[in-house]
Amino acid sequence: MNGIRTASVGEWLADGFPVPLGDWVDAVLDWFKDTFEWLLDFVAVVIGFLVDGLGASLIAVPFWLLIIVFALLGWLVRSWQLAIGTAVTMLLVYSMDQWDNAMLTLALVLIAAIIAVIIAVPLGILAAKNDAFSAAVKPVLDFMQTMPSFVYLIPAVLFFGIGFVPGVFATVLFSLAPGVRFTELGIRGVNSETVEAGQAFGATPGKILRGIQLPLAMPTIMAGINQVIMLTLSMAVVAGMAGANGLGKEVVQAINTLNIPQGVEAGLSVVILAVFLDRVTAALGNPGDYKNSLISTLRKRQQKNGATRAGSTDSSSSSDRQKVATSPATAS
Repeated sequence: MNGIRTASVGEWLADGFPVPLGDWVDAVLDWFKDTFEWLLDFVAVVIGFLVDGLGASLIAVPFWLLIIVFALLGWLVRSWQLAIGTAVTMLLVYSMDQWDNAMLTLALVLIAAIIAVIIAVPLGILAAKNDAFSAAVKPVLDFMQTMPSFVYLIPAVLFFGIGFVPGVFATVLFSLAPGVRFTELGIRGVNSETVEAGQAFGATPGKILRGIQLPLAMPTIMAGINQVIMLTLSMAVVAGMAGANGLGKEVVQAINTLNIPQGVEAGLSVVILAVFLDRVTAALGNPGDYKNSLISTLRKRQQKNGATRAGSTDSSSSSDRQKVATSPATAS
């Protein structure tokens, strides 16, 4: 018995220490798929409904109306220059006959980004509040960020087949880490004296989080959301390889057929979407930095009107006091 065990160990050493890690992972994934098939089916139905519904809705809206909405959104949060640039570049996307694909990609990106943010922000808050959880989650985040993006397609296609759903699943996994890291960084970066002042006034931890920490950490959290959106767009091509319709699928077809015009037009459309979403989310994180935005203009006008009304009220009050002082009854 000992001889057999020694021979087996010797063979294992002679073969170069083979560790069937891939086989173990494969077995775990198969077990998870068989055990939680009901959950995977539910997720597939929900995500498919959301992405298909949003994509169909965006395509159903006239392109010129959506371009106006996108331009107004850029002007509202950033500047009229972004509004003009958005209108011109979105018209270019339509003229290249990539509008429907761009809207499908936008739907995938928005749904994936929303899911990633819903998961990442609570995890980041928990990591900021609990050092043990932060230490445990950091290696996982490092693993998720350094893993090649194409690897995420393996469990995605295994669990959900092909289409939008595996694309969203792989995109969420790939883009989750920055949201967690930036949220933790923002919460931990809040001045401790401010938090202590809230505690001194008897505020509960929940009120301190909602009323002090989250508002002060919002620029950093929005920077993380910006990174999440950029990573979801970078996964557009990978999602196309999983069968998701949109610009990514166009790029994959262009690669397979060496169709340079198709690849250039689809790739440029991805860039246009990325620039628009990047500028908008960056402005949402620091709205006070953009003086040419429509929000800033309206706020300045409101403040000016308020100052004018206050000045007129003060002048009328002083004139009334003068009238009272110079009236015959007062003089007598």
